[in-house]
Formats: sequence, structure tokens, C-alpha cells
Amino acid sequence: MPFTPALLFVDGLSYGMILFLISSGLTVTLGIMRLLNMAHLGFAMLGGYAALAIMRTFRVELFVALPFAVLAVIILGIALERSIFQWVYRTNPLGQILMTIGLMFVMVASANLMFGSVYYTLPIPESLKGVWHIGGYSISVYRVFVGLVSAVVALLMWCALEFTNFGAKLRAAVENPQMARCVGINVKLLFSQAFAAGCGLAAFGGILGTQMLPLQPFYPTQYIVLALIVVAVGGFGSLAGSLVAAVTYGVFDTFCRYYFPEYGSFAIYILLAAVLIIRPNGLFGGS
Repeated sequence: MPFTPALLFVDGLSYGMILFLISSGLTVTLGIMRLLNMAHLGFAMLGGYAALAIMRTFRVELFVALPFAVLAVIILGIALERSIFQWVYRTNPLGQILMTIGLMFVMVASANLMFGSVYYTLPIPESLKGVWHIGGYSISVYRVFVGLVSAVVALLMWCALEFTNFGAKLRAAVENPQMARCVGINVKLLFSQAFAAGCGLAAFGGILGTQMLPLQPFYPTQYIVLALIVVAVGGFGSLAGSLVAAVTYGVFDTFCRYYFPEYGSFAIYILLAAVLIIRPNGLFGGS
């Protein structure tokens, strides 16, 4: 199938939306909670492996396994947040980085031990295979589906953080935890809920995105840079910024790799440098 500009754009858009999904939890933990969680992409990997194990064990399709895999990662995230991350919160930024990098390598070693070093992609349902032919262009059905689902998740996240009591309490707890406690806000519970939600979003993106980001034990170390680029370019704590940054990255990287294969992987870093020189705090991070 020839790669037309429309197909490249859809591929790049769906790639960017997957990057947004796996990075959105990091936007919450790093940008809003001020937690330098370098192990975040490990939860995306674990979500993918959990879905793979469920599909193999119970002979079910992807969308049957997906909610159970996400729930399993959320439960693991809550357990880790209530134990290991309670220490991480109290350390300085360097301590947070070192402790979460250590946790990331534990995840990598565990995945390698249990699943080996083979690359996996989760089989998608028959209804989402193939392409649509629109105006002479061929568009991947699954890529369109991923883009639409990611857009809905982005809208729901934005509404939850901007227009709900939970979002207001979370921002208050981060800005002034002592005052938040004084007015009756359970800061520990809020942080646990936000952290668990971030883990679930990472797992959700990791499961849907295996067609673009295949599962393998070094998934967290290989893709953490992409998530950090999305969060930094978008502006710390800005979901809208992360969405714009992720989509821009996905489309720009896809076109560059196709039209300039020798320099495609390097071009994105030129764009990153240019954006951060002009906007050091990111696109939506304030001046």
C-alpha cells in the first residue's frame, strides 16, 4: 500500500495520540504532583504484558482483556504508591529520579524474566483490521480508532481536572498541602487516586499502542525520552500542551522518517531544541 500524505498524516496523528496517552499520566504526576517518576513508562509496558497474558490464558480478544489489564496495573500502582512512593515523595528531586530509575530497572528485569526478550504486538479485532478508501486515499481503520479513543480520553481528562471537585482539590493539595489538610482535604488519598489514574492511562496507551510501540523488556528505557519530550514541550502540568506536543511530534516524526530516512530520527531533536529555545517553559507553560 503506497504511503500518501493523508496516510502518513493519519499514521502520525495516531502515533502522537498514543504518545499522549502514555505521557498523560506523567503530565499529572510530574507536571501537577511534582513527582519525578522515571518508572512511568514501566506501567505502560506492564499493561501491555498483562493484556498479553490474559489473552493467552483465557483465549479472549484485545478489548475483553483491556479493562482487566488496566485494572491490574492500577491495583499495582496503588500498592507501589502506598509503599515505595511514600518514601519517594519525601526525597529531593535527585532522590526521586534515582529511586524511580531503580524501580524501572526492576520492571525491565521482571519483564525479561517472565516474557523473554521477544517483541510482541497484541492482535487487534477483525473489525478494526484493513483500511478505508476515502477520496482515493487509504486510511488504516485501527489508526483512526486509536486517534478517536485518545481524543475522547483527552477530553475526559481535561474535564476531570478543570471542572470537577477532584481537580480543584488536587491542585490545592499540590500548591499548599498544609492548608489543604487544614480545610479537610485528604492529601494522601488524592495523591493515591491521581497516581493510580496515571498508571491506568499509561497501561491503556501501552495496550492500544503495541502496533506502533511493540512490547519488549526495555520498553520503559527506550520510550521514556519520548514521554519526557511531550511533557517538557507541552509545558509542565498542561494537558492541552501535552496533547499538542504529542500530536506535533507524531506527525513531524512520521513525515521526516518517510521523506528523509537518513535524518528523520534526528530532525525531531532539532524541533525540540527550537521550541525550548523560544518557549523555555513549553508551549503552554507560561512565559
